[in-house]
Amino acid sequence: MVKLRIFVAMTRIIFTFVRLIWDVMDQSKIIKEFLQEELTIFDKYLRESVKNNDSRLTEMISHVFNSNGKRLRPTLVLMTARVCGKIVPETYYGAVTIELLHTATLVHDDVIDRSDLRRGKSSMNAVYDNTRAVLVGDYLLSTALAESVKTKNLEIIRIISESGQNLASGELTQLSLADEVIIDEDAYFSVIDKKTASLIRASLAIGAITGGADKEIISQFNIIGGILGVCFQIKDDIFDYYNLDVGKPTGKDIREGKITLPLIYALKNAPESKSAEMINILKSKNYSDRNINILLDFAKEYKGIDEAYKKMYLLLDEAEEIISNFNFDNEMKMYMRSFLLYLKNRTY
Repeated sequence: MVKLRIFVAMTRIIFTFVRLIWDVMDQSKIIKEFLQEELTIFDKYLRESVKNNDSRLTEMISHVFNSNGKRLRPTLVLMTARVCGKIVPETYYGAVTIELLHTATLVHDDVIDRSDLRRGKSSMNAVYDNTRAVLVGDYLLSTALAESVKTKNLEIIRIISESGQNLASGELTQLSLADEVIIDEDAYFSVIDKKTASLIRASLAIGAITGGADKEIISQFNIIGGILGVCFQIKDDIFDYYNLDVGKPTGKDIREGKITLPLIYALKNAPESKSAEMINILKSKNYSDRNINILLDFAKEYKGIDEAYKKMYLLLDEAEEIISNFNFDNEMKMYMRSFLLYLKNRTY
């Protein structure tokens, strides 16, 4: 009995030690090594999807895909399929569809936002022009729809079509909120659910479907995908308040009139008079360097960033609980948790 207790205690210590090491490791590297072969195959499918006989179009598409993207969404498709069963050709077509749709929205977003940079490099519209950027974005969107048909699954085609609607709807709502200077937490979460979470939710759903999961498991992955998407955007919004190399200037969101979670929480926490002063700046739309710095410092001083982090951690705990209740083996659960740690710890 004593030996058994010692063994149990030592097992717990070892497991805890392994978890601690896992927590501090580079999660993105772990994930890429886990799916190294599959991601190489994905790249071949992606290159094949955009092949064409127009040298000018090929040049512009090459520029778009040479911006060192994270491949987060296709990686989620592949990982979910692998966890649920196996990766099949339809999984790759689904992953390509997601990446093309995501890339098309980035090209269009840069035109809408008049952005000259994308991931630290010149954006498509900056190198060519707005007209060509919009047309290339349209081409990628059409190619995404063509790739979705190759999955031979109407549910996946429905998911992709719905995601496209959500992306456009979310962008329109965000523009309205910025124009009218509407400061509302529910509206903020509605926008990021459509603009960011919808594609990540679709990624996990497509992975689960092509991996052979049943409806209940697919439903659970939908929930996890929504949480991951919201957390990804919250962290992105936090980045806007610090001088980190994240491929966009600090304060860019505020300059575009986007009132994100750190500022929303700071306005709630601050004295009414101080919040009113900040709201006056926002309503004036006078986004000078001085006013931008005032708003950034305000969000930090009144714990807006701290509150945003707390919200993200609570959501990640919800995802962790769902993963814990899955009947997958512990190795697969560990890789799924790696995404939670990646979102929690990422610095760009």
